Amino acid sequence: MIQLYCMGGIYFILGIVHFTHTGFYRPLMPKFLPAHDALIYWSGIAEIALGLGVLFPVTRSIALWGIIAMLAVFLLVHVNMLLPGNRLGMSLWALGLRIPIQFALMYWAYVNIP
Repeated sequence: MIQLYCMGGIYFILGIVHFTHTGFYRPLMPKFLPAHDALIYWSGIAEIALGLGVLFPVTRSIALWGIIAMLAVFLLVHVNMLLPGNRLGMSLWALGLRIPIQFALMYWAYVNIP
């Protein structure tokens, strides 16, 4: 149960960060996506809502499936950053490491679905 509170807290806090540090996320956004700020805010709202949803038994299952879906969408950003010209000065190994971490987070959500 404590891991669910940790998971919910992590997503809630990261969702807040989308509003307090929007500028951090702008360079990460793929150039082909429109309305970067709106997408950053909407993803923050999703993280906040899903993080809170994990905390309550009545919404936990849908929130965990939502986290898996959200992380699958976020893979677009991680894969896009592997392309030359999109790395923002980050090393290829660090960017590549983000992909298995994303799948590990998806797995963490999946194994906690009631």
